[in-house]
Amino acid sequence: MGVAVESDTVAAPAAAASRELPERRPTRLGLSGRLFLVTVAFVVVAEVLTYVPAVANYRIEWMSDRVAAAQVAALVLDGRTGEPVSEALESRLLAGVNARAIAVRGGGAQRLLAIEPVPETVSDTVDLRDVTALSTIRGAWRTLVAPVRDPIRVIGEGGIGFDRVEILLDEAPLRAAMIDYALRLLVSSLIIAASAAGLVFVVLQVLIVRPVRRLATSITAFAENPEDAGRIIAPSRRRDEIGQAELALGRMQRILAEQLRQKRRLAELGLAVSKVSHELRNLLTGAQLLGDRLEDTADPMVQRVAPRLVAAIARAIRFCEASLAYGRVSERAPKLSATPLAPLFAELPDLAALASHAVRVVVEAGECRVQADPEQLSRALANLVRNAVQALDGAGVPDAEVRVAASRDEPGRVTILVTDNGPGLPERARENLFSPFQGSTRSGGTGLGLPIAAELIAINGGSLTLDPGEGGARFRIVLAEA
Repeated sequence: MGVAVESDTVAAPAAAASRELPERRPTRLGLSGRLFLVTVAFVVVAEVLTYVPAVANYRIEWMSDRVAAAQVAALVLDGRTGEPVSEALESRLLAGVNARAIAVRGGGAQRLLAIEPVPETVSDTVDLRDVTALSTIRGAWRTLVAPVRDPIRVIGEGGIGFDRVEILLDEAPLRAAMIDYALRLLVSSLIIAASAAGLVFVVLQVLIVRPVRRLATSITAFAENPEDAGRIIAPSRRRDEIGQAELALGRMQRILAEQLRQKRRLAELGLAVSKVSHELRNLLTGAQLLGDRLEDTADPMVQRVAPRLVAAIARAIRFCEASLAYGRVSERAPKLSATPLAPLFAELPDLAALASHAVRVVVEAGECRVQADPEQLSRALANLVRNAVQALDGAGVPDAEVRVAASRDEPGRVTILVTDNGPGLPERARENLFSPFQGSTRSGGTGLGLPIAAELIAINGGSLTLDPGEGGARFRIVLAEA
């Protein structure tokens, strides 16, 4: 029953995570479609910004051509000074200009060329000598959208011997020419826009979309089975940001896959250890009951051995309970209280009995009190001292000593130092010191003592670290002062 409960507890966070992160369905319009629409939109905007001024400028150029033709007609008239102008010549000149009338001014005189009577009113006046971009666009819009029937007057610079030239034009030919130009320009602009959009789309598709899609596909496939090495992305030879992303993703996937495989193995091992510890604890509990009965025996030998036997069984039971506790998802919430260190330190010298050689455990608690859970802090200290005693015993250090001292080094904080005079920790052990099953340097060690101690200190609001140095090991515990 206990094993089943632990499995349900382990599965609960995964189920909660799946509820918090619902699966999102991919949109119909993917990154390629969105990129294509954005590309088309930008190209269209660029074409509009050039198309409208081009049509407006064509209107000004068309009228400027008419003014230039009017100047030629004025030169013809000026060359026939004193001679009458026939109606046929006037008609040809006006037809060449495509105007109803031509008026030139120069030298204080004005000459007019017209067959029909000149209208008294005009619908619009365009002075080509003073043209702005806004007035050009506004005039082109009016010609295309709201054409007028009355003629328009166009004023331009004069030629040789003229101050200025004025012509009267019908707007219908101008509008027809503008529509024809606008249509031809629209067709060519669409062709250019489509070609540019297609080229940009293809380039972005090759350089960005496909690599990003490859990254997304690799992430999705890896998420389905992270332990499958075949789903790890193979980085390309690109050296830009996408190439760096591929390298980073590949490294992350390899590290994560290895960690998941390791955690799976540890989970399976932990489940087995939990089962063994559970059954072993039950057996040791029965042995403890028998030991209690042995204490009532009058035999002096039994009286001398029984307390040590009971203490050893009690320590074995606590070790089984610690293994079961670590096999759970998390430790229970600490019951913080003002805990004096002296009673906890008083139990630590008994751990010297674990060594086959002489090891001394010296404690200096003083009057220090910390804000912590007494049972959890006792377990953490016992793990640290037990590791130190066993390390000194295995190394055969003469005058082996473990010193546990408490002091108030910082305001509101209490520092506990667990120091031994052994050979110290090798560099390999320092790298994985607080990792389960990896930090042990002793043959037959489980590597659980320090991880359990670190977790117990952390949930009580403190910290457990290894002080750097040579010659022995010194662990530092910092807790809040009560």
